[in-house]
Amino acid sequence: MRYFNTSIAKLVELALQRKEGMLTNTGAFLVYTGIHTGRSPNDKFIVDSAEIQADIWWKNNQKISESQFEILHTKMLNYLRGKDLFIFSGYAGADPNYSLSVKVINECAWQNIFVQQLLLSPHAISQPVAAEPQLTILAAPGFTAVPNIDGTNSESFILVHLHKKIILIGGTHYAGEIKKSIFSVMNYLLPKQGILPMHCAANQSPDGKTTLFFGLSGTGKTSLSSDAAYQLIGDDEHAWSPEGIFNIEGGCYAKCIGLSSRKEPQIWNALKFGTILENVVIDNADRIPNYASQTLTENTRAAYPMSHIDDSVFPGTGAHPKTIILLTADAFGVLPPIAKLTPEQALYYFLLGYTSKLAGTERGITEPQATFSACFGAPFLPLPPVVYANLLKEKIASHQAQIFLVNTGWQGGCYGIGERIDICATRKMVTAAIAGSLAAVPYVTDPIFNLLIPASCPEIPGNLLIPSESWNDKSAYRETAHYLASLFRSKAIEGDIPNELTFAGPNTIN
Repeated sequence: MRYFNTSIAKLVELALQRKEGMLTNTGAFLVYTGIHTGRSPNDKFIVDSAEIQADIWWKNNQKISESQFEILHTKMLNYLRGKDLFIFSGYAGADPNYSLSVKVINECAWQNIFVQQLLLSPHAISQPVAAEPQLTILAAPGFTAVPNIDGTNSESFILVHLHKKIILIGGTHYAGEIKKSIFSVMNYLLPKQGILPMHCAANQSPDGKTTLFFGLSGTGKTSLSSDAAYQLIGDDEHAWSPEGIFNIEGGCYAKCIGLSSRKEPQIWNALKFGTILENVVIDNADRIPNYASQTLTENTRAAYPMSHIDDSVFPGTGAHPKTIILLTADAFGVLPPIAKLTPEQALYYFLLGYTSKLAGTERGITEPQATFSACFGAPFLPLPPVVYANLLKEKIASHQAQIFLVNTGWQGGCYGIGERIDICATRKMVTAAIAGSLAAVPYVTDPIFNLLIPASCPEIPGNLLIPSESWNDKSAYRETAHYLASLFRSKAIEGDIPNELTFAGPNTIN
């Protein structure tokens, strides 16, 4: 049977009947995704067709041939024949001038709920159901590849055919693969129209000023943008057009680990009927989620529509940004909690996309490890990073946005010694930046990273603002800071940072 643009309530009923998951005490639908509790980057491929071959950043993307794609496509269609299928036709992109019509065909009812919450329905942007979609996705978790025959790296695969506008996803139940594959396609198509796609959250202040929050997973994009003092435009994927910014999605996909009603009340209250929870541990008797548990994965997730966030902007469009926040979670504890960036520094840190992995989060990691992801989203970039950086440069120059680097990581020592900066304090610093309260304060220059640090910030102790002052062991601070600076310089030398921007990074000798 085919279920087309079926209501969420009906899909929940079907998912329960098919034993795909269970309801929590708040009405959210909980699923477990098996061995895949996150994206599988080694299983993602771009089809190497002649039409797009010269465009692609192949250093960052794996190739698969058109013939291999066609064989898997045929096999998948045969696998799906005769099965119940759940189909949603909607849009990616809240601005109808630049939206992409998308049809998603799911083997699982719960994944179709996910898709409906993350994409935009036709009526949301006053568009008809597309007779011929511009992008088609087949998602069949139960269908697996045979690597030595099909040319994949494992039984799982995500194949993106940019020329034919078809995506095949098999062998994984993790719904984030659907979301990020659509984003990858938008990252290919939008720059060709002079539009900057961005891995960022966005909100607007009561007076209509838009702020962007760039950052990798775990840096606080969703938490900081979902603030009751502001209207949320979106938590993860946006685009910057000549008219302003627009959300690529219609919902949020938030990390749940450590979620609390005190620190993140908007997200906490959003996890109700219609929400999909992935891999959250619950008590089977009372069905109460335990958001502190990492038993299954640190990457527990919740997918919910924008309508679950009070006073959100929907469909998500906003004015040209006045403030841009680049987020990092520095586990070395040496970057300042907030620093003002020059346009050149903004491009440098945008191209680096720095954050850090923590000890214990992955097998074999015993101390903090720096990770760099160009444009804060390298796995989703089909084109070279400089394409997106040049677009950002033009937007910043045209609209005179102020840019800040915000560290949501550690202070007073590295991970295991210092403490993580409280999100409430970070919110106060972000609020001050947006309101212009940091415009007139004096700044001091960090001697190693060459960053401009405000000497004061409303409601923030002065010793929190200067990293070296929060460390008891000053020599350990200098050693750690020089080590991280050397990693920045090494990454810049690898070639992702144009030579004319290398001066915007840390000083060579201090």
